[in-house]
Amino acid sequence: MQTELSKELGVEHAIFGFTPFPAVAAAISRAGGFGVLGAVRYTAPEDLERDLDWIEANVGGRPYGLDVVMPAKKVEGVSEADVEAMIPEGHRQFVRETLAKYGVPELDEGEASGWRITGWMEQVARGQLDVAFDYPIRLLANALGSPPADVVRRAHDKGVLVAALAGSARHARKHAEAGIDVVVAQGYEAGGHTGDIASMVLTPEVVDAVGPLPVLAAGGIGSGQQVAAALSLGAQGVWLGSLWLTVTEADMHSPAVTRKLLAAGSGDTVRSRALTGKPARQLRTEWTDAWDDPHGPGTLPMPLQGLLVADAVSRIQKYEVEPLLGTPVGQIVGRMNSERSVQEVFDDLTRGFERAVDRINRIAGRGEQA
Repeated sequence: MQTELSKELGVEHAIFGFTPFPAVAAAISRAGGFGVLGAVRYTAPEDLERDLDWIEANVGGRPYGLDVVMPAKKVEGVSEADVEAMIPEGHRQFVRETLAKYGVPELDEGEASGWRITGWMEQVARGQLDVAFDYPIRLLANALGSPPADVVRRAHDKGVLVAALAGSARHARKHAEAGIDVVVAQGYEAGGHTGDIASMVLTPEVVDAVGPLPVLAAGGIGSGQQVAAALSLGAQGVWLGSLWLTVTEADMHSPAVTRKLLAAGSGDTVRSRALTGKPARQLRTEWTDAWDDPHGPGTLPMPLQGLLVADAVSRIQKYEVEPLLGTPVGQIVGRMNSERSVQEVFDDLTRGFERAVDRINRIAGRGEQA
């Protein structure tokens, strides 16, 4: 499962695994793929440094990368407190009433929220990069499109490839113009922030739009047959995120979330603005239903929504209030019905890939080949 991009990065399989868990990122790289650690939750640089130290000690010398959430346009002089002040009181009241309806307890006195979407703020992301560029990362991915031009230059000066997610061919062309090295074509089926175009349509459109830049296919991919399909559409690899949420190395901190993921079908997700203010695919819950109800106040734009619901999500997660409890995940959740190790997932992906290639070879009259 090698392509020009995987060979350039020195990995055995062109499988890029995005995950918020250091143990999973390291295991993906050890299994022959390319682990990418999500940095958005690291608001303190020392925490990111600690986990990158751990990856360095446990990755076995294999390459890995980092994913940040960074706006392309710089906003000067705006603090988190400034943004918090923009949140209407009516929305705060709606959060209080919804939590009270389901009997969600308060956090303990003095206990800080463990879930805050502040990594989107440029100063936070730049602090993450100040740490990350001291480590031998091989790829920097940005979930909000092309990072600022000076960040791209800084990465290139360090010999780090830069990737950016795109939900349309138009976005992909802008990334190419900005000097991005790898475009991740993320389809509608994916977990987290997505556009409106399905992967089967999006991937070849992006390949045609930015070639010869390498493209990774993302969204709805969870089997070796789908990996083969993505490569046949012109992608140089696949970008998998949701699939790793139920691996044994994942530290979900919530058995209830894991149970819900294992029980969910591919139709049990919803693309909602409830989490961050931008459309993000996640498990459908009574929390997402409340925010999507036309009789409610509606969601706020990013980043206001993320800051508004941060403490509420922490409370829901801490006390495992199951009707409200969810997580970002793609439609591939329907295949995630057992807990497996990262290596077991890779074994399944490679076997499925080989079967798909053999089948195509037989159809093409080339005989059975591995």
